[in-house]
Amino acid sequence: MGRYRPPAAKKSPYITAEGHARLSTELDGLWKKRREVVAALSAAAAEGDRSENAEYIYRKKQLREIDRRVRYLQKRLDELKVVDSTPADQSKVFFAAWVELEDEQGNSETYRIVGPDEFDVAPEYISMDAPVAKAILGKSLDDEVAVVTPEGRREFVIIGIKYSAS
Repeated sequence: MGRYRPPAAKKSPYITAEGHARLSTELDGLWKKRREVVAALSAAAAEGDRSENAEYIYRKKQLREIDRRVRYLQKRLDELKVVDSTPADQSKVFFAAWVELEDEQGNSETYRIVGPDEFDVAPEYISMDAPVAKAILGKSLDDEVAVVTPEGRREFVIIGIKYSAS
């Protein structure tokens, strides 16, 4: 059995203006942190035998992780398309919408549809690539949608759509 893994599916290239600003800030912070780590790595390297120097080994690992994230963010920020305008038809669900759904038991949940690079910011943010988001995109108020989840098939009714957090 080989170690081959097929490449991951390409993520959607859309992001909100807030998400883009957050990623840019993270990239700037990583560059500053990298300078500090490089200085600490140089100091650790000057202490002598590097094979048994825990500080040196730790800083090398830390530098690799920072460099990996910096490379990813630089590449990803170039690919992203910032969506900072609201759609003309605000009665339908589109990217960046806050959508309130009601399930069969009458429980309501509110989600914001965002890009795959920012869904981890808040618990109510879901990626536009997620099954729930795919099911509700393009739908209108009072539309019924069915979503297949790991727990089974769930049905929702869209009871609210808005394009601002307030």
